[in-house]
Amino acid sequence: MRTSVYSLLLLLVIALSSSCGTESRVKRLKLAHGLPTDHPVHQGMVFMADRLQEISGNRMAIDIYPSEQLGSERQCLELLQIGSLSMTKVSAAVMENFAPNIRVMSLPYIFRSREHAYNVLDGEIGRRLLIQGEEFWLRGLTYFDAGMRSFYTKDRPINKPEDVEGLKIRVQESKTAINLVRSLGGAPTPISYGELYTALQQGVVDGAENNPPSFYTSRHYEVCKYYSLNEHTAVPDILVIGTVAWNSLDEQEQQWLQQAADEAKVKQRVLWAEAEAEALAAVQEAGVEVIRPDKTGFMEKTAVVLEEYKDDPSVSGLIREIQAVE
Repeated sequence: MRTSVYSLLLLLVIALSSSCGTESRVKRLKLAHGLPTDHPVHQGMVFMADRLQEISGNRMAIDIYPSEQLGSERQCLELLQIGSLSMTKVSAAVMENFAPNIRVMSLPYIFRSREHAYNVLDGEIGRRLLIQGEEFWLRGLTYFDAGMRSFYTKDRPINKPEDVEGLKIRVQESKTAINLVRSLGGAPTPISYGELYTALQQGVVDGAENNPPSFYTSRHYEVCKYYSLNEHTAVPDILVIGTVAWNSLDEQEQQWLQQAADEAKVKQRVLWAEAEAEALAAVQEAGVEVIRPDKTGFMEKTAVVLEEYKDDPSVSGLIREIQAVE
């Protein structure tokens, strides 16, 4: 009797192994982030997942969990550090808490144009900053375009720098973002992105700052009817993998993943340009007043933020390097 039971169990194990063997050989990576599924950065990550599956011949796969299903940006980074999550997408403004020199990307008007930003991010400076976080068990794979960040407000428009004075403005958990709003006389208020809609509704903050697609997909335009395109920063998003997950991949798997990420970056930039135009048209149709102020005054008042780093050789050196890029 005991032998027949053992034989039955053995046959069951063999059957299960044969039916699930292909799936068990697939290296699966779990990726979580805070954006909705209609956001161009999420769509870029979906493209990456599809390409990884193709490039690896179905030997690797990425499972994506959007909309803060597994936590906020900072929480996801902490999960990466302990190996409970493989990958996430975070703003460079949040990443600076783990890799300090990345704060240079959050400095106001550090990039002269979108083309200048691409040249910096795709070049040696960008690559160097991507791997700086390895000391904190975090490795950047690529940058996604997150556009230019601008102010949007509930009760009054921002036409000039002085209009920011006294306003409570939601910012990311970033010292640089906090200092930027303070330089304009505003009251920076760090709030989780997922809690911002309610905070705007309830008057916890008077406004926030973000790029056009995020302003639209978050539906913040339902509360804030003034969007001032002063474009104070061009903070990229960073696709991050934990070093625990990265080191679990062999050299070939690392190459496949990096290739898929690089291809996704190119695709995502196209998606971003389309989404930005659609978002601005949609919020205007919904009754938002889109303002295009003279940026000169904003640049002059926020220059003090860059000056704060003149005695920090690592950051001041990076500022000079970035400014020297064509």
